[in-house]
Amino acid sequence: MEWTDQAIVLGARRQGEGSLTLSVLSRLHGRHKGLVRGGARSRQRGLYEPGNVVTATWHARLAEHLGLFQLEPGINYASLVLEDPLRLACLEAATALTEAALPERSPYPALFDGLGDLLIQLGRDEGYAVAHLRWELSMLSELGYGLDLAACAVTGETADLAFVSPRTGRAVSRAAGGAYESRLLVLPRLLGGLGSGGGDMRDLLDGLTLTGAFLDRLTDHRVPQARTLYVDRVARLVAISGGNGEQD
Repeated sequence: MEWTDQAIVLGARRQGEGSLTLSVLSRLHGRHKGLVRGGARSRQRGLYEPGNVVTATWHARLAEHLGLFQLEPGINYASLVLEDPLRLACLEAATALTEAALPERSPYPALFDGLGDLLIQLGRDEGYAVAHLRWELSMLSELGYGLDLAACAVTGETADLAFVSPRTGRAVSRAAGGAYESRLLVLPRLLGGLGSGGGDMRDLLDGLTLTGAFLDRLTDHRVPQARTLYVDRVARLVAISGGNGEQD
């Protein structure tokens, strides 16, 4: 058995004395694992950093075996964000969540393309944080946990949307949800809601709290630590700025 495909590195763990068990998201073969012999001792260790885009060749005697990986370098996105802790945390959150949420060996070409677009955005000056949030929404939708943010679940109105039901994932207007505000999630302005009236970073944090509630369900309460650390960084920036900070 053998295939060659575009892939994004999700993570690598040491195996034995010098090898690595590598996890990638490939475009046509989904999330896939394989062994890289000597990878832990290789001068190319940077090739196995999460977020790198590579050409991966996997081969094994039988399809159910772990198999072996050989990688050809493409774009090293990790190196582009090393100087920016928040961007690096965002990249690590996205790759770790992909590894945690996607079933192994099931192709999701739309999610592969979306993650690739997010990596490109991370290398640019603006917009990566919102791009990441929208990518999380697309993952939820692709995996059957899509949110309906177009109209109020109670009244059917499309204006004055302020909340989301944590049970149904449907939007709720301010008038319909006001009495139950403490039980509802905030629908941030950047997703079409009224938000909390804070700055851009406050709005982003509301969005991450919203998607996080459903990602927790998607991953069976095993949201990866890397995403938690990214959200914590955003929360600290909100606290420092008093809720009026701006996000890239």
